[in-house]
Amino acid sequence: MSNLDQAEPDISEASIADAAQDVAEAERPLRLLFIQTQAENAGAQEISRLLGEGLAPKGYDIQHLFFYRKTDAFDHAPHTSFTVEKRPRSPFAILLFFIKLIFQIRALKPDVVLTFQHYGNLFGAPAARLAGVRHVIANQVSAQATMNDTIRRIDKIWGKIGLYDVVTVNSVDTAGEYADFPPAYTRRITHVPHGFKDKSSGLGKAEARARFGLSDDVILLGSIARLNKLKRLEVAIEALTFNECWHLVLGGQGPDEMRLRSVAKALGVEDRTHFTGEMESSAVGDLLAAMDIFLFPTEAETFGLAAVEAAQTGLPVVCNDLPVLREVMKTDLGPCALFADSDHPESYADPIRRLLRDKTLSEQLTESGRALKSLYSMSAMVGRYEQLVCSVTGRG
Repeated sequence: MSNLDQAEPDISEASIADAAQDVAEAERPLRLLFIQTQAENAGAQEISRLLGEGLAPKGYDIQHLFFYRKTDAFDHAPHTSFTVEKRPRSPFAILLFFIKLIFQIRALKPDVVLTFQHYGNLFGAPAARLAGVRHVIANQVSAQATMNDTIRRIDKIWGKIGLYDVVTVNSVDTAGEYADFPPAYTRRITHVPHGFKDKSSGLGKAEARARFGLSDDVILLGSIARLNKLKRLEVAIEALTFNECWHLVLGGQGPDEMRLRSVAKALGVEDRTHFTGEMESSAVGDLLAAMDIFLFPTEAETFGLAAVEAAQTGLPVVCNDLPVLREVMKTDLGPCALFADSDHPESYADPIRRLLRDKTLSEQLTESGRALKSLYSMSAMVGRYEQLVCSVTGRG
């Protein structure tokens, strides 16, 4: 028997082994890594959490990674890791953070990385590529007003050179903000509207107010948001000056809380302004049930998830008059909100009063708001992201 004949079984065995490995690889669940900037209960974090919950039953291996802890909201969440304890500030600390991030991603061995928010994209995408990840889906869930020129330029470069396979935006208005970007970037953009979970509560108004220690015999305005300056919540506080019987509850935590408390004190309404602190997602519906009107005076949004969630529970909403909110806060039944101008806080007085005295108007907004559930369904969002994952990986 020749040497060639003797070698043939080895070649055949190797081929079989390779084929078996290929089959095993094809059958292995895809690992998806969701990268966020800070761990806290806020809108972008809610979206990635919901996506993970929606994709896991479909057979995906879901992992979450946060750059740093802002609160303890995700300390006990499964399959969740953190790169550093606190936000790195100095150039050296940022370098160490970035190196650690690369090694973390490499250890997790994701098939696809999904990055969220501008810093999530800025650091997460190159770290993923350096860690050997073949596919990156970037999510533009940060309003342009939150990005400085440097971040915007870097983001433009990342998309242009292909660090992102796909860039998702959650509204037509947000997609328009990238119209002046190079074609190599804009051809990667795809519109995926946010989905959300129904936040309707089983509590009546009196029960909901009792849960949060709020009076049952007052008109209660409210908002739920991360407390930062971009949300313009001082406008909601100023609304209390229109009527001495109105109260306001602000659900959430954030760096602007002390300033907002000072605003309330300066306006003489601190006894009618109530802060809940950070809220679990499961408690949001109960706080919405306690309110009479939801105020959303935000300066900039890519979607306006908090307002959509409020309107879907049937709560009348008054929003800042932003194009994106005009786009999102409507259904085939009509608008889901009234609009005012946050640069002129006094403009909120009339829509609030109209909703309080005009039951028909309030019911019209409620009816349209409830229809948002089918317009922005969780299943549609999860399904669209699954399509994107299958598209970039060639599986499915």
